Amino acid sequence: MTAPSRPTGTPPKSSNLLQPNLPRPGRRRGRGLIMFAVSLLIMLVLAMLTAPAWRPILIRDDATLISLERNERYLKAAWGIPLPGTPDLANLNERLSSKGVTLGAPVLVRIFKREFELEMWLAREGRFEHFATYPICRWSGALGPKLVQGDRQAPEGFYQVDAGALNPNSRWFRSFNLGYPNIFDRAHNRTGSLIMVHGGCGSVGCFAMTNPQIAEIWQLVTTALSAGQQRFQVQVFPFRMSEARLAGYAGHPALPFWQSLKTGYDLFEAGHLPPRVSVCRGGYRFEAGRAVDDGDIPMLDRCPADAAKS
Repeated sequence: MTAPSRPTGTPPKSSNLLQPNLPRPGRRRGRGLIMFAVSLLIMLVLAMLTAPAWRPILIRDDATLISLERNERYLKAAWGIPLPGTPDLANLNERLSSKGVTLGAPVLVRIFKREFELEMWLAREGRFEHFATYPICRWSGALGPKLVQGDRQAPEGFYQVDAGALNPNSRWFRSFNLGYPNIFDRAHNRTGSLIMVHGGCGSVGCFAMTNPQIAEIWQLVTTALSAGQQRFQVQVFPFRMSEARLAGYAGHPALPFWQSLKTGYDLFEAGHLPPRVSVCRGGYRFEAGRAVDDGDIPMLDRCPADAAKS
């Protein structure tokens, strides 16, 4: 007896029991790409988190390190990741109480460009007390002073801010004008204007603090001015002005200028009182502060002999 023949061209029936359910090649490639992308993202996040430890070891060039730091901070801000060192902004009152300072006390601000830090000091018992350090999201240019309009440099020097410099309707949320160019800058024919400390994370000569941080800074400076402080001093340095740091920039064209700023830096470090600042023959002149409101004294273009005669 012969088996029935099947029509020509008809494929033989197959059994699912005999055919393994293998993934399609395209599906395997898709899963592999997803796993690769996830692994790459994890490596990128780990690299960003550990960058402060390994980057200075591998990279010695200051300009490159500053550029990398800027890019990293910009990405964190864009992703909504708080910058390292951000204070506990949700608990301002508790932090004020722990420092023994009050909202409305006179304020003083110090900025360190290389460290990407803004310090807020509040008056307590006749001196200034360090209250908080805020990480700067972005500043532009290189280490060194601002010289001309359009050079994209963030300035360095001693500045004063009064209520007229505040802008509650800034395109960067909140801002205050640093007061560049000051008397010293004008004595050296430096040009430019509208150099701000503001929110966000973009900068063309300004200091961008992110919106959450500038909201707290704004509250501290506005309440101080409303409570009677006439103006507050803002000290802007290229870096923390130790002798060792200055020695590391031997030969830098801004070194003589930085050495003059160090006199004012040292006076504040010694007594936590704002130095009295004037300009004499085109140079900064500093005297030790005697009270917290010495930062209110307008900066004048006069030499010590002129002051003695007045």
